[in-house]
Amino acid sequence: MSTGQIPTDDTPAEAPRHEFQVTESREVFAGRIISVRSDTVTMPGGGTSQRDVVEHPGAVGVVALDDSERIVTVRQYRHPVRRRLVELPAGLLDQPDEPAVEAAKRELVEEVGLEAERWDVLVDGLISPGMANETIRIFLARDLRAVEQPEAEHEELDMTVEWLPLTDAVDAILAGGIENGMAVMGILAAGEARRRGFEGLRPADAPWPSKPAAGGQG
Repeated sequence: MSTGQIPTDDTPAEAPRHEFQVTESREVFAGRIISVRSDTVTMPGGGTSQRDVVEHPGAVGVVALDDSERIVTVRQYRHPVRRRLVELPAGLLDQPDEPAVEAAKRELVEEVGLEAERWDVLVDGLISPGMANETIRIFLARDLRAVEQPEAEHEELDMTVEWLPLTDAVDAILAGGIENGMAVMGILAAGEARRRGFEGLRPADAPWPSKPAAGGQG
């Protein structure tokens, strides 16, 4: 039976492996949410190469599943793609030292006016590791109840909320109707978790090695 463990980058290799060392690093852009740095990195076989890195604070998302096996989604305008996308309730890890699950709880209330009694880690992901350090953690929230929702602002003023049967959401992904990376990852993971009877999920405070150090341990 599988243990769910796969070899990691720390697994001993048969031959020595190259150590990618940064010989120079400089910040080239600092924005409201992201920054960009340019690193000079040693390459296998000698020499160096430039690697530009987008630094991101990380984010959390929530698959909120009700007793009828429906999930709550939001449709939100995303300026880089100039479209409204079907997404999960989600938000940045922008409050120092806030545990990831607490950030997820806050976003669930703020975006869709829900609280949940049961929280589990559903899946972790590195969104675009070829160019960014952005990492996300998606939680499964169950035993839901409605609560008062704070007033929205900016794009969230235009955001709409929709409940979808989990099966329909999976079908929508396979048909190309849901494209947001976090939503795709979380919904497919939730579908598989349901198939397994929700066995083997990690606790809400499970270690999160990829979480940005500035936010503390997840």
